Amino acid sequence: HRRVAVTSVGSKSLSTSPHLIGDYTVIDHTYDAVVVGAGGSGLRAAMGLSEAGFKTACVTKLFPTRSHTVAAQGGINAALGNMGEDDWRWHMYDTVKGSDWLGDQ
Repeated sequence: HRRVAVTSVGSKSLSTSPHLIGDYTVIDHTYDAVVVGAGGSGLRAAMGLSEAGFKTACVTKLFPTRSHTVAAQGGINAALGNMGEDDWRWHMYDTVKGSDWLGDQ
């Protein structure tokens, strides 16, 4: 059983800004697991770990409703060609349109 220690200092990283230590209150956090990414898979993993009794943190660079899961219409899509007329270009257009043209961010 290995524990992970995370130090948070406002929105700045200690490793990149050591001179900020005096400007912020340093709070040490200890977790059993840290999930990086709060899309559908990340949130589900964090929830499962938490339900299993692990002290869990979930960190993300985006607001959860802007995650790729939401931007890409919340699922897995493919142009299989097994339903009559189908084309990868239509699939691409539907995916990009479904992300409000932000799916590449």
